Amino acid sequence: MSNSSRDSAQGAGWGSAEPGAYRALMPARTEKLSWLNPSTLWAARNGVLASWFGDPTGETRSRWVAQRAAAGAPADKVIRRDDPDRFSFLVIGDTGEGDDPQYAVVPGLLKAGRDTRFAVLASDVIYPVGSADDYGTKFFRPYRDYPAPIYAIPGNHDWYEDLGAFMRVFCDDAPPLPPGPPPRRFSPAWLRSLLWHRPRPDDGRHLDEARKLRPAPAQQAEQPGPYWAVDAGPVRIVGIDTGLLGTVDAEQGAWLREVSAGDRPKILITGSPLYVDGAYHPCAIEGGGTVDDIVRDPAHHYVAAIGGDIHNYQRYPVDVAGRTVQYVVAGGGGAFMHATHTIPRVSVAGVTEDDFRSYPLRGDSLAFYSALYGRRLRLRRFFTLTEAEATAVIAERLGIRTGRPPGDGARVTLRTRIVAGLLGTARRPERRKRFRLPVRKIYTSLFSPGSATYSPPFFKCFLRLDVTPEAVRLRCYAATGNRAQEEEPPVEDEVTIPLV
Repeated sequence: MSNSSRDSAQGAGWGSAEPGAYRALMPARTEKLSWLNPSTLWAARNGVLASWFGDPTGETRSRWVAQRAAAGAPADKVIRRDDPDRFSFLVIGDTGEGDDPQYAVVPGLLKAGRDTRFAVLASDVIYPVGSADDYGTKFFRPYRDYPAPIYAIPGNHDWYEDLGAFMRVFCDDAPPLPPGPPPRRFSPAWLRSLLWHRPRPDDGRHLDEARKLRPAPAQQAEQPGPYWAVDAGPVRIVGIDTGLLGTVDAEQGAWLREVSAGDRPKILITGSPLYVDGAYHPCAIEGGGTVDDIVRDPAHHYVAAIGGDIHNYQRYPVDVAGRTVQYVVAGGGGAFMHATHTIPRVSVAGVTEDDFRSYPLRGDSLAFYSALYGRRLRLRRFFTLTEAEATAVIAERLGIRTGRPPGDGARVTLRTRIVAGLLGTARRPERRKRFRLPVRKIYTSLFSPGSATYSPPFFKCFLRLDVTPEAVRLRCYAATGNRAQEEEPPVEDEVTIPLV
C-alpha cells in the first residue's frame, strides 16, 4: 500500500511529483468552470429563487415520480439485484465539472474499483446546471471504462434545470414533463416563474452520441426515479433526493419511512450530509420529523449515512443508543475542493477531534489555498505556506494533534498566523470570541466557491465499500493527479462497520 497524506508530504502529493496520465482521458478542449463568473452564477440562480419565492422541488419531483410509476417503475422504488453476500461497490460524490480534478480521479477509481459490482454518484452529477449536453464530457466520457452500472442521486445543481437531463440519463430516457398549472398572477410563484432558469429548447441534441461511450449492457443502470433503494447482497442502500434546498418532501419522507423498515442493514446515500464541518444538519422532512430521526431509529438498522454536496471527505462515528452510526461526507469526486482548514475543532454528538477524520488534512488544505490565493493575488512570497508551516499553524490555532506531524524546523511566525487568519482557519473555541471580524464566514461564503485549480495535487477522493454478511469495510481513496497515487491509490481512511 502506498503512503497516504497521514504518512508523509509526498504521500499527500506535495513535492516534485510526476504528473499522472489522466490528461490522456480528457477531450482536447475542456470547459474551465469558474464560480466567480457572473454568467455561471446567473445560470445557477434557481436555488436563490427557491429560497426567496418558495421551493417548487417537491411538486416537480412528485410529478416525475408519478410519470415513472405510469411507465411501469416499481411502486416501492426498490432495485433488486443478484449480488452475492460478499461484494463491493463505489461511492463518488459531486463529480461533474468535466475538468482536470474530475478526470484525475478516474485512473485510481478504475484500479481500486475494477472488481466492484456497481457505483453510486452521490449528488451533483453535472455542473453548473445539469444540462443534458454536458453529460458527454462530464459523465459518459470519464467513466467510459468503468464496466459496471452507475446509479445516481441528484444534487442541487442537477435540479437547476428541473431534473430533466438527470431523468433522461438515469431513468429510462424519461420524456419531458408537461407544464404544470400556471401560478396565480403576482404571487411569489408567479414572480419565481418569470426568472426561473430553464433548459435550452435544443438541449440534449448530443446525448445519443454521448451514450455510445458507455454502450455495454453490463454498464446500464435503470433506476425508478430520483430517489430509490437498492437491495444488494445482505444490505439495502437507500438513496434520497434533497432537491434544491436540502430538504425532503412529504411524499418522499413517507416512502423513506416505509423503505427503512425491517432488520436488513441499511446505508443511506444523500445529497445533504447530516454531520458536516463540525455541525449537525438532520435534514427536515416536510410535515414533520427529519431524515436523521429515521436513521437513528434502531428498528431501521442504519449503519452509515453518506452525503455529497461538500467537496471533501469527513467522517463522524456517532454513538446512537449504544451503537455506532458512521456519518460520512464524500463529495470529493471531481468538483473544486471545499476547504477543511476552516472546520473548527470537532466536538459534536460525542465525537471529538480524536474520533474525527478528514481528507485533505487541515494543514494540506491551508497550504493548498495559500498557494492558490498567492497566485491569484500576485503575493506568492507573502501568502504561500509550505505544508509544514501550514500544519504547524493549524496545530497552534486549533490546539490539536494534526493527522501528520509538521516536521522538524516548522516555525509558526507572525506571517503564517496572518495568512491562516485571512484564509479562514478556525480557532480554538475559548479563543474565538476575541476575534471579532467574521473572517471565516466571509472566506467560506465568498472565496471558496471560486477556488478551482488545474494542477496537482487536487486532493480528490472516492469510497470503496466491501460488504460481507458480518460487516462493511469502508475505505476512502485519494486522487491527487500525480502518477504515484494513480498507480497505487492511497487509503486515507478506513473503518469496519459491523452488520451484526
